[in-house]
Amino acid sequence: MLFAPQSVPALVGSQMHIPDGFLSVLVSLVFWLLSVIGVGVALWRAGQELDERKVPLMGVLGATIFAGQMLNFAVAGGTSGHLMGAAIAAILLGPWPAVLVMTSVVSIQALLFQDGGLLVLGANIFNMAIVGPFVAYGVYHTVLKLAREKPWGTFLGGFVAAWTSIVVAALVVALQLAFSGTSPANVSIPAMGLIHMLIGLGEGLITVGALAFLSATRRDLLGLAPGRTSRRKDRFVWLGGLLIAIALAVLSPLASGHPDGLEWVAEEKGFLDAAQDAPYEIIPDYVFPGLSNVQFATIVAGIVGTLIVFGVALGVAYLRRQRRTSTAYEA
Repeated sequence: MLFAPQSVPALVGSQMHIPDGFLSVLVSLVFWLLSVIGVGVALWRAGQELDERKVPLMGVLGATIFAGQMLNFAVAGGTSGHLMGAAIAAILLGPWPAVLVMTSVVSIQALLFQDGGLLVLGANIFNMAIVGPFVAYGVYHTVLKLAREKPWGTFLGGFVAAWTSIVVAALVVALQLAFSGTSPANVSIPAMGLIHMLIGLGEGLITVGALAFLSATRRDLLGLAPGRTSRRKDRFVWLGGLLIAIALAVLSPLASGHPDGLEWVAEEKGFLDAAQDAPYEIIPDYVFPGLSNVQFATIVAGIVGTLIVFGVALGVAYLRRQRRTSTAYEA
């Protein structure tokens, strides 16, 4: 992120954030349409499913996922990966609210941080905010059933769901590249699949760690304990979650400098130069403008982004919850 060559747009932090230029206009528009439909349905379904506890949880998860995605971890072969977060969002919220959380994260990354193109934003939302949560949710509950709802099934299911969501989303990206004529399917599919099988291991371990933390602090959110906590304790937990997200943003300068999965594949297969610069810059490459110290500028950008995502995700959840309440009252 900090030392990207000037000849091509930086792709750091963009494990599967496709830049403009990688996909054809037709493919981009098709996935814009699919994403608009998917997010529209998610808004309707989430409004029916949200309860009081899930509203602040959506904000906290959005903030934590955004901050976590800034922390790339090194992977064998000279590449890196980072948290996608679709699995933990789907496990805690269900697929439809998870779609809204992930859409908030991916959209703000593109609009404010120039992480992922604008024309291809529909494709990025489809891959990470729709495919990711639904694959993870289906796999997680399948493993839970096979484990007969035993507690260890939560952790095994979380790992497998996270790994599978990464690999499947990466394969969808490979197909989009092939449909666009950027890279043949027999090249893009093996390349994206193999490298993201490794990255998925990190995603799985991070997800298991998050589930273990919740198992120790809020078992009710995982369905491992009955009942619910008081509103006062809920507020304390949500505040703690937001502080953890901010702490992750503060650690963002420690991220691996290796190219991420998609960037590595693009460089290895010879289509990295197709990436196009964003038409504008606000906080490009997660470096807050006007600050001379790059590490400090990265921290500031991370904190700003974390708080913005928290506010957007919380606002969407609150509005959908309020609309459902109003509709029920009018009926």
